[in-house]
Amino acid sequence: MKNLFCTIACIAFFGTTQAQSEEKLIADALTHYIEGTSYRRPEQISKAFYKDAKLYLNNKNDELWVVPSSEYISWYEKGEQNKFSGRTGRILNIDRENDIAVAKVEILIPERELRLTDLFLMKKLEGSWVIMSKSASKRTFDKNNADHILFIVSNAHFYGNSKLNTGNSFSEIVNAYHTFQKAGYTIDFVSPEGGAIPLAYINTSDQLQKEYLYNNDFMAALENTKKPAQIDAKNYKAVYYVGGGSAMYGVPENKNIQEIAMEIYEQHNGIISSVCHGTAGIVNLKTKDGKYLVQGKRVNGYPDGYENPNKEYYKQFPFFIQKTIEKRGGTFKFSPRNTPHIEVDGNLITGQNHLSSEIVAQKIIEVLSSRDIK
Repeated sequence: MKNLFCTIACIAFFGTTQAQSEEKLIADALTHYIEGTSYRRPEQISKAFYKDAKLYLNNKNDELWVVPSSEYISWYEKGEQNKFSGRTGRILNIDRENDIAVAKVEILIPERELRLTDLFLMKKLEGSWVIMSKSASKRTFDKNNADHILFIVSNAHFYGNSKLNTGNSFSEIVNAYHTFQKAGYTIDFVSPEGGAIPLAYINTSDQLQKEYLYNNDFMAALENTKKPAQIDAKNYKAVYYVGGGSAMYGVPENKNIQEIAMEIYEQHNGIISSVCHGTAGIVNLKTKDGKYLVQGKRVNGYPDGYENPNKEYYKQFPFFIQKTIEKRGGTFKFSPRNTPHIEVDGNLITGQNHLSSEIVAQKIIEVLSSRDIK
């Protein structure tokens, strides 16, 4: 009986592992398509398609337009190669049956305000998965009802005027980003200066972090964060202040970012959220009547008492989060070290540490979803 159980268990394990492996190979082929089109890499796109594949599209007159894959790939031979175009994509679904599969991919082209849905028929040939045919549907963004979340990050590479390196917490970005994306939200990044941001606390032993670290579209978004002037507050349901040492610099005093956050909060019934040192970003926020946002509210973040006052980094802090919030009328609540904790006070949702980032995102989704139901 013991040997029989082992045999059954091994077969089940092998079957599950094999299925996961096949889905990964399919995802790899789709990634060639997504990355190749995002960066104008014809050779990479060709890896995704069967040599005689067909694309079933619509022409300018909305008539069926059958395009050979070779012609489609040639479109990407024009223009500057290996440069991010702003076009991003993600895999929505894979449905495999033995050696055939159907896959759905979402492509966003913000510059043209287009959202494309690509549907692929795929087949495994000679050990490799390839796209046999593609059909696509497109629609424009509905900006007034867009389910967008704005991540607020910092450009600061150092603690104050020191040479001590710091950055935005990668885990706090990834955990929240992944949670929002699974729920169907689109995420934009804004920083005081725009462009590339420094990253910290990257753990490649964490499977999710590793996955995003090698996701070119995701990393390109972090390399090309938007400037405040490029943000239209009415398009966002919530803001999420990311933590990490960088969060103490540039963001809290930035008037443009403050105005964006408070417009979302006051004019569009949006949510302001933060996690860990990201809570530094909310201490200077004021309502229309001139009161501090945190006044009379329960707030969470990284406690002052958990810092190391003997370390040089701490001496560089322009202010102390907990002390400042309490001085401005907020009630700062927290839990023991290395435990998740969040506080929800109306449209203000704050978390204590990186362990709380996913929970903060889940709570935001819960609040927004409850409004949709009503």
